[in-house]
Amino acid sequence: MKIFDVIIIGGGITGFSTAYYLSKIGIKKVGIIEKNYPGSGSTGRCGTGIRQQFTTREHIVLMRESVKLWQEWESNLPLPIHFRQGGYLWLLRDNEEKTRYEEYVRHQNMLGVPSKIITKEEIKEIVPQIDTEKVVGASWCATDGNAYPQEVINSLKLSVENFGFEVIIGEEVISMKIQNNLVTEIVTNKGTYSAGFVVNGAGNGSKKIAQMVNINLPVENFRHQIVVSEPLETFLSPMVVNGELYFTQTYRGRIIGGTDTDDLPNESLGATVKFLEKFSNEIISTMPVLSSIKLMRQWAGFYVVSPDHHPILGPTEIRNFVLGCGYSGHGFMLGPIVGKLLASYIINNSFFLEEANRLTLERFKLGKLIQERAVIG
Repeated sequence: MKIFDVIIIGGGITGFSTAYYLSKIGIKKVGIIEKNYPGSGSTGRCGTGIRQQFTTREHIVLMRESVKLWQEWESNLPLPIHFRQGGYLWLLRDNEEKTRYEEYVRHQNMLGVPSKIITKEEIKEIVPQIDTEKVVGASWCATDGNAYPQEVINSLKLSVENFGFEVIIGEEVISMKIQNNLVTEIVTNKGTYSAGFVVNGAGNGSKKIAQMVNINLPVENFRHQIVVSEPLETFLSPMVVNGELYFTQTYRGRIIGGTDTDDLPNESLGATVKFLEKFSNEIISTMPVLSSIKLMRQWAGFYVVSPDHHPILGPTEIRNFVLGCGYSGHGFMLGPIVGKLLASYIINNSFFLEEANRLTLERFKLGKLIQERAVIG
């Protein structure tokens, strides 16, 4: 049996970010178990976006701090991650929606996020190609942005491997043993491990992993589809949001985006024509200049959705079993701060942000859900 200080289940943004911050505080023996390849789950399939325009104190504060860490990662990680702060332009379709977002912006500003409501004319100054006939304004935050998911994972992986951590690829956790309310063994299809702490950062597999220690996570997997275009000359910096539609342009020139198709919880990652038609109609209505571009690839990933659209972080009734899951589509953007929070919890048995204490599994038992209203797709 191989023994670690910490075993992390899942080789996505949660797993590698947590490992990265454990390395920064001197933990020496960490193993990351990934059943496929690093970034193969929700992280590598996401839409690249990083935003602070949320509606609850918990999301706003965590994302405000996460953006600071994204800035540090861009400077300090060993490989380029292509983090850029091109902003989020959230189009507002009627006065009722504008009134709601004015309230959200006031809340964001009080917590240090520099968002603002802008006019149709100001929208055109930021993205001249947008059709503003059917909007009354937008919520705009210039410090929001995006990064390239697989390159983030590659860079974090290199960093933790250079520190001496072990990335165990191609092994699937199949069971765990509990004694005295502690996980004592993690059994994979190829070996057995032991660790002082176990982190469940398994994304769409997090519910299954939790069931192995008799914990029922209140999360469901929802398929979310994405498409990318042929490369174009760079012209679009922000992420544009219009109802259920979102899209931006990657550093490689491709338009990337998605929309919602009202799927029920499922385990299918198949792509559908229904999505492609809906996305095409919505993006052409929002930016008619894109009507002639070629769409090159289409795929799906999972939103692992909690009842209140907030992550589930930290402690459980199993004393050394820690959660980092249930992000409801926001896991990539929260990755840096969640990793730092989980590393802090493992070392200090506490979070360094008070807001994180309200995002534990306990809130569901107590009925203290925190509903996020600014959800895309």
